[in-house]
Order: sequence, then structure tokens, then C-alpha cells
Amino acid sequence: MSLLVIATVFVLVFLAELPDKTALASLVLGTRYRPSYVFAGAAGAFLVHVGLAIAAGGLLSLLPHRVLEGVVAGLFLIGALLLLRGRHEQEEEEDLEIKQGTEPTFLRVASTAFLVILVAEFGDLTQILTANLAARYQHDLLSVAVGAVLGLWAVAGLAIVGGRGLLKVVPLTVITRIAAVIMLVLAGFSIYSAVQG
Repeated sequence: MSLLVIATVFVLVFLAELPDKTALASLVLGTRYRPSYVFAGAAGAFLVHVGLAIAAGGLLSLLPHRVLEGVVAGLFLIGALLLLRGRHEQEEEEDLEIKQGTEPTFLRVASTAFLVILVAEFGDLTQILTANLAARYQHDLLSVAVGAVLGLWAVAGLAIVGGRGLLKVVPLTVITRIAAVIMLVLAGFSIYSAVQG
């Protein structure tokens, strides 16, 4: 495992996930239910999400080197454009009813959080980003998986516990622009690598 790959993936996934609808879903669920229950469900969903993205990245790695670098560069460019265009609309939150006088069980809250996050993450920017990074660092998929999971868990934890406070300190547009610039730089490296062969 490479600490540099873990750190790189962590930062990219963390920044890409902050303005995402799943962070907002985690925030809303965390305000309605016990935060630890919500985090348990969200954490499980992110594990599944990263596993699928790593598998997709592994398939991309079967392409010839120049083609792979071109595909990775194109996907990074698409991700950066999506961030810059602001295509992260807040998804309609499910209205979760709490019976009066009874607190929802761990199983009910965790399974609700798991399903909401899992469905919202399919085909999401961070899933595409994780697949790209898995293709880029095909020699160290475990580091990519660890970095991606930790990045997603960190955002979920922040959103559940203190999301509103963070958004008061750091504007969402600043976070989005930083993530987009980093993705553009990585696209440039991939293009350079494709041209150099």
C-alpha cells in the first residue's frame, strides 16, 4: 500500500463528495436520527460503492496504456466539467416518519441510510472518479479503495455531525472549484502520459 496514493485518492474523493447530494442526504438524515445509526448505514453503502468502482477501474486497466490514459484523461475532464457546471442538485429527501414517543431502531435507521446513499451514489461523480483512480493506479487498487472509502466516510461524518457549520466557513463554490482544478491537473497528467506512451 502507498500512503501517497491513499492521500491523493482521499483528497480528491473528499473534495468531490462535499458538494454532492449524498452529503446533503447524510446531513438531513443526521438531523432526524441518531448520528451513529446514520453513519453505520452510510458507511456500508460507501463500501459497496467503492467495491463497484474499483471493479470498473480494473476493467478499464485491461485497455492498452495509451488508450487507458486517454480514457482516464477524458473521464477526469468530464468530472471537472460536471463540478464546474454545478450539476449537483439536491435530491428530494424521503420523508421519514418517526412514530411519536418511540425512537427508530438501529436496523431501521441504518438500513434507510444504506439504501438512500447506495441508490444516490450509482453513477455518481465520486464513483466515476474512484473508477478512474483505480484505472490510473491499477498496481495499487487497495490503496485506491482505502483512500476512497476514508474520503467518503470523512464527508459522511462531517455532514452528519457538522455539515451546516462547515458550509458557513467554506463556501460550496470554493470547494467545488478546488476539486475541479485538481481533476483538470490529473487530466493533464493523463494526456501527457498518453502522448509520451
